[in-house]
Amino acid sequence: MIALFIIIPLVAGLISFFVKDDKSVKGFSIVASAIVFLLTLYATSCNHTLSVSLPWLPQLNSNFSLSLDGMSKMLCVLTALSFPLVFTSTIDNHYSKPNNFYGLMFLTMAGLMGVFLANDVLLFYFFWELALIPVYFISSQYGGERRIPVTFKFFVYTFIGSLLMLVGIMYLYFQMPNKDFSIQAFYNLHLAGNQQDLVFFLFFIAFAIKMPIFPLHTWQPDAYEQSPTPTTMILSGVMVKMGLYATIRFVVPIFPEAVKHFSHLVIILSVIGILYASLIAIKQDDIKRLIAYSSIAHIGLMCAAIFSLQEIGWQGVMIQMFNHGINVIGLWIVANAIEQQTGTRKLSELGGLAIKAPVLATMFMIMTLANISLPLTNAFIGEFLMFNGLFRYNIWAAVIPLISIILVAVYSLGAMAKMFYGETTAHTENASEAGSFVNYTLAVIVMLVIVLGVYPHPILQLTQDTVNAILK
Repeated sequence: MIALFIIIPLVAGLISFFVKDDKSVKGFSIVASAIVFLLTLYATSCNHTLSVSLPWLPQLNSNFSLSLDGMSKMLCVLTALSFPLVFTSTIDNHYSKPNNFYGLMFLTMAGLMGVFLANDVLLFYFFWELALIPVYFISSQYGGERRIPVTFKFFVYTFIGSLLMLVGIMYLYFQMPNKDFSIQAFYNLHLAGNQQDLVFFLFFIAFAIKMPIFPLHTWQPDAYEQSPTPTTMILSGVMVKMGLYATIRFVVPIFPEAVKHFSHLVIILSVIGILYASLIAIKQDDIKRLIAYSSIAHIGLMCAAIFSLQEIGWQGVMIQMFNHGINVIGLWIVANAIEQQTGTRKLSELGGLAIKAPVLATMFMIMTLANISLPLTNAFIGEFLMFNGLFRYNIWAAVIPLISIILVAVYSLGAMAKMFYGETTAHTENASEAGSFVNYTLAVIVMLVIVLGVYPHPILQLTQDTVNAILK
């Protein structure tokens, strides 16, 4: 059954390439992504680990091996939920050759599912690349005016990271007495301390670029700004979780001594990134760049909590990966709706939208409160647990990032005031409520924000076994 998580998006993507009619391909995309979501929910309801293993490259002892544990379930649900939300909320967006656009989006979905399911390291690498390659084509074909240099920069960063990871994978493979690409074989490989230090960086740099972590973050704001908004939603809502997931799944259990050795360095870089991105976000006039820097700050906190190696901090990371994905997609949906209505993303050119679109203003207010991690919103419990883990690791590792709570309130509330309050401008005087598809999608996200803020237990329970298995 879990192979269908990959097969259905692949088939849907191939079919999309041949559907020439704009409305037909959009409707097909929503239906196909909804089927994947329902299938994922059904698989998640199973109380045991699902797995499948088939011969793939027998000469290398590499199998098409997939496994669905608690963390994989959570991230597959996030992926499966994100695509119908994105497709539904951007149904009024227009693209040249929409069949190519949606076909590439489905290939990205298949790659993401494969990353979160792969139980074979070589297969994981294959899906890692499969998830990234369609994004290059989408951004270079459908992006903004600076899409070519920005996409090239994105390609260079991720290609270097992928190359380093491949070198690390092959190095570990040749250290094994019985050559095997299964994750368990990599877990059982015991390396000396100096070997761990070297290979740790080969893997971690690749994953740090994808998150991204300071100072490897510079590709992200440009890529988010220039990519078409649906792709940006997937990049920030789901794809950055690839780096966090891979760090938890591979780096910590394979290089335990190196992780302990370099945890101070990684946490320091993460904290610098949190404060730096938050300060830069305050000065942004472009909505997309503001959300991009906000995302860097939130991911930095998750990375720091991972390297605290505290169980309570890891539980916070697990639930925050899901909640951040939902929340940031909600912010992008509002940003896209405003751009479609007004033709601008500049905060200085907006104002008075609360009068013109009170429902959209209410939705954005709730998303803003979630971004600030206000109690009773879904982001609060994750941040509370992560800060708790950092306090147990080192008090300063928690106290300094706490400053970001003030900064995120400054830029989030400031952006809301500039967009929705004050006098209307030439861009907003003819604005109106967003379409029904946008409002229905935002209503689903707001419901998740409130429900998971009040009752986060299902996700915490879902990922508890995975946390215990990796840490202990």
